[in-house]
Amino acid sequence: MDPITALSQTFDHTHRLISGVRADQMGDTTPCSEWDVATLLTHTIGVVSGIASALNGSPSTSSIKDFQLGDDAAAQFRHEADVSLAAWRAAGLEGETNIGAGPMPKQAAIGINLLDTATHSWDIARATGQPDELPAELAAMILGICHGFVTDEIRQGAGFLPPVPVPDTAGPTARLVAFLGRQP
Repeated sequence: MDPITALSQTFDHTHRLISGVRADQMGDTTPCSEWDVATLLTHTIGVVSGIASALNGSPSTSSIKDFQLGDDAAAQFRHEADVSLAAWRAAGLEGETNIGAGPMPKQAAIGINLLDTATHSWDIARATGQPDELPAELAAMILGICHGFVTDEIRQGAGFLPPVPVPDTAGPTARLVAFLGRQP
């Protein structure tokens, strides 16, 4: 599966989960111990928006930092996801871009977009009592991307916890979130 198709599927999956978040869950705890559901949604949607802004020529760090969660998080996410997909399709995957961490290959940037959105979709599902499994092929692909760039140095700089052991029989979603330090 090509990365833009994978991102589209990840956005669709995440949109379904955000659509299932109830207003009374916004203050609930999440697997990201420092964030409640509202903060997690703000981050998740803000990153999607910020990466799209960067691809469209605006600095992403300010747009992510200043991002505000709207009254309809699902509609807001869908809009930002659609803008992001259009930006990725226009920019393509060749060359470099700067999504806020300095110039990097676009292949790495879309990997970060996939990783962040997919991982936080799992966090949203867990926090709100929804099914947390990503489509198996998608989770396996994103795990492969993670193995390609989540080194110990990246892990420490990005605040990822050490990997959590899982049984050999664990599915791709469990292996993905465990690799990123979450307890499946």
